[in-house]
Amino acid sequence: MQDGCIQRYPGLYGSDDRIQACMAELGVPLTKEVGFHQFDVYGNLLGLLTAHPIAPLVSLHHLDVVDPIFPYVSRVQALQRLKVPMKLDSAGLMQQSICYDKSKGWTVSVSWGYAVQIFRSKISAREMEKPQRTFVNWYMSSDSNTGFAFNTRPFIRNPCQRPNLYMLSNALFNPSTNRTASEYLKSRALGLECKQKNAGPFGIHRVVVYKKPDPYLWDKARRRNCCRILPSKKTGTLRIDVGDCGESEIIQ
Repeated sequence: MQDGCIQRYPGLYGSDDRIQACMAELGVPLTKEVGFHQFDVYGNLLGLLTAHPIAPLVSLHHLDVVDPIFPYVSRVQALQRLKVPMKLDSAGLMQQSICYDKSKGWTVSVSWGYAVQIFRSKISAREMEKPQRTFVNWYMSSDSNTGFAFNTRPFIRNPCQRPNLYMLSNALFNPSTNRTASEYLKSRALGLECKQKNAGPFGIHRVVVYKKPDPYLWDKARRRNCCRILPSKKTGTLRIDVGDCGESEIIQ
């Protein structure tokens, strides 16, 4: 049966598509685990990884055909950098937290162990959950806007409307507080910066995120962590606390 099925789909590329087609003929459902990232895309994975679903990061595939997950380094060096937070808190790696600075009107998205983004306006959590299209479809002939199995949002072309991006520099564990401190430095990985000096978080060059590791995170009901902006005495530094949401705490 399988040999005949494979021959019926010569137009499909790769074993994954063919297996899915044959399973459809059998009437067997495909169990989807959103933490497995097959990455049948090209380009920059930033949009996908900064909007990671509420699920453990299990695997990254096809990294040889996409850009390094950290800019200005090789693919191997990028993965070596990712191992630092992975060893400190593997359950929390890449998990997205969303919070707002109401006094400044900013939206802050923390993808723990990977990147922090600061948007100059308030964006709903529903919209922030959608990956920004920094990547293109594996099938170049497909519609690059809709040829995905998940919802996406467009890449922002105007540099003054793009978020300020901060990529992981280092992460440490403090045994006296039982918390990690991860540092993220300003990056130009998304392209040119906005030339308007008053354009939102222009003066923020460094973000520090504090988080308590939780090895039992996925043994509990799944819920996104909450983040809170902390006061900072250092000019150019934004401090953020990430952890379990309070009993009545919501993202708003």
